[in-house]
Amino acid sequence: MTVLAFMLLALLPGRTHGAETTFADETLHYVISYKWGLVHKEAGDATLSLRKTGDRYRLTLTARTRPWADKFFAVRDTLVSTVSRVGFKPVQYSKIAHEGGRYSRDDLDFSILSSNVKCGVKRVKIDKKGKRTESSKSLSATGRSFDMLSVFYYLRTLDFASLSGGRPVTVNIFSGSKVEKLTIRCVGKDMVKQRDGAKQEAWHLKFRFTQEGGKKSSDDIDAWITADSRHIPLQLVGSLPVGQVRCTLK
Repeated sequence: MTVLAFMLLALLPGRTHGAETTFADETLHYVISYKWGLVHKEAGDATLSLRKTGDRYRLTLTARTRPWADKFFAVRDTLVSTVSRVGFKPVQYSKIAHEGGRYSRDDLDFSILSSNVKCGVKRVKIDKKGKRTESSKSLSATGRSFDMLSVFYYLRTLDFASLSGGRPVTVNIFSGSKVEKLTIRCVGKDMVKQRDGAKQEAWHLKFRFTQEGGKKSSDDIDAWITADSRHIPLQLVGSLPVGQVRCTLK
């Protein structure tokens, strides 16, 4: 999983209120920027939304690069996740990506029985020359599991005060190609400067991705989530081969 894919997109703690938490319909807007030394340039925009549909939530994340960045690597991505309103159990997940002249679509259907999670995956890819390939596979895991989008909403239901001592929380993350382990640590509170200059108290979280055997599978990500009851993601920062990519709440 690349840093950009995860960001374009927030368990098994000792105490959560996930089963009791409900979300009102909401829409959040983010700016994606590139930072390298003194260079800090806004490169794209993302919108994250939640809508209630019966006993489920429909989550949507759209992201696109700005015109100047399109000249280097154009991105038009849409992530859609359907989850249960109780426990945020994933039902369906799709990622539709137009990146650098290539198209891909991953569709995941989940089946959850107790702690056993199975997922059927269908994948379509079209390269720059128009060549189309299709494939399918099955993925499985044991324990609390999410897709790359629903994890952020489940994350917002946690009691961070009980995790601030650094005790880790681990979940499975399903993508179209594999299952990764995401380990989340809360390292305390920070004051985060927002785009309007105001400062907001936030929990500082660290994400680490590994595959079977504990091998690191993706770059680490730092995230800040408001310390109030809303737990809104304020900022995510990930490393690139050169510089950083940041996703910041407007």
